[in-house]
Amino acid sequence: MPRQLKVYRTPIGFHDAYVAAPSQKAALAAWGSDANLFARGVAEVVTDPALTGEPLASPGKVVRRLRGSADDHFAALPKARAKAARKASADADPAPTPARAPAPAPAVRLKAAPKPKPRPSRAKLDAAEEALDAADRRHRDELADIRRREDALAKERRAIEAQHAGEVEKLAERRAREKERYDRAIMAWRD
Repeated sequence: MPRQLKVYRTPIGFHDAYVAAPSQKAALAAWGSDANLFARGVAEVVTDPALTGEPLASPGKVVRRLRGSADDHFAALPKARAKAARKASADADPAPTPARAPAPAPAVRLKAAPKPKPRPSRAKLDAAEEALDAADRRHRDELADIRRREDALAKERRAIEAQHAGEVEKLAERRAREKERYDRAIMAWRD
């Protein structure tokens, strides 16, 4: 069973663009929009039978209708510009009479998809990452060098402490012998 058509509307300048389509995505494609106009609140579903007749008669085709009268548009302009615009409008094209039907709005041409933007350069990020890696390697190497020197100094300290302990022990024994000899000599002198 084919999907039922809905009529969608979005404002385009002084006109409303209507399209009968099976989905919002199809309506956006018919309007040539890359942005989701429905999410932005700019497009909507139309259910008024007076507005849906013409778009449903030609599904997929964009139907443009003037929003408001020329007087409404002129009223929205600042006073000086509105007066000049009314004069230019009156000189250019007389108002349509009931006997003369307005010309149908031309079909909207779909825009070609815009050329994609080039991918951003990663060169600066790569350079920053390489600098960080180099700093980490240098830091690790410096710490490893300090650890090697600490190990060498600890080994040298242990050797000096062992040498000192041996020397102190020998000197302490010598002192003890000399004290004993001195004490005997003093005793012999007193006697």
